[in-house]
Amino acid sequence: MKKKIWLTSLESSETTIQKIMVSLKKYGLDVDGHFWEDDLEKMAWCTPRRELLERDINMWIIYGSAETFSKPSLIYGLSLLAVSTQATRGTNFPIVILQEDDVSIDLASLPTFFRECRVFQASGATYGAKIVAWLHTDIKQIFPPYRLDVYGIPQVGQWFEVGPRTGSWEGAIFGTVGETISLHAVGPAGRLPEKSILNFSQKGLKINLGDKEFDGWAVQNEFDEKTSYYVKVDSHPETIMFCPYTQEDEAEAYIIDLK
Repeated sequence: MKKKIWLTSLESSETTIQKIMVSLKKYGLDVDGHFWEDDLEKMAWCTPRRELLERDINMWIIYGSAETFSKPSLIYGLSLLAVSTQATRGTNFPIVILQEDDVSIDLASLPTFFRECRVFQASGATYGAKIVAWLHTDIKQIFPPYRLDVYGIPQVGQWFEVGPRTGSWEGAIFGTVGETISLHAVGPAGRLPEKSILNFSQKGLKINLGDKEFDGWAVQNEFDEKTSYYVKVDSHPETIMFCPYTQEDEAEAYIIDLK
């Protein structure tokens, strides 16, 4: 059975993309993809979400230059798509950055979900063989102890979903750096709730973690693997954090950089 790849191009050159697709198909790979639209207001990052989640895609390749990977709006959209993809496919779902130029991309400077990517030069003659070799390794799904997903729906907004993967939380806290939470809700995992009952809702929390201050909201509903906390965030936060609700000073919090 052919391995399937989804190719996202951050550049507009159709000729170059056709060459890359032809090169990968020579290795017996089934390649499909799209050109990235950098429009956060329109939630354009959602466009390939269904393909990456519902089709039997084995790898996500992102083609672009070091310059494009430094553009905040673009990398934020890619981060949201990565969050949504890895929520279903696991944190070790293969993501490759296929670099247009020879300027090095510093993976440590990229947001959380791209720091473990592999970077190959599109100008090199061996990237196809390296991709095939990786695809034929035994890649087992790995998931963190939490659930994190995101939904972008025009007229409804940008909503983050969090909850425990196993066990339960006696409430949840969600915070952002640089942007505003405007609504929150509780409901079944995997879909935005139509109605919600909030227990001991809190707003305006100030949470200091390392060198960052988060503005947070919280509820004290009980969460398990079938119940989630949903938070609507206006605009495009640099970093988010979430954790089980606690009144203790010491608590394990999950911090995700998005740009």
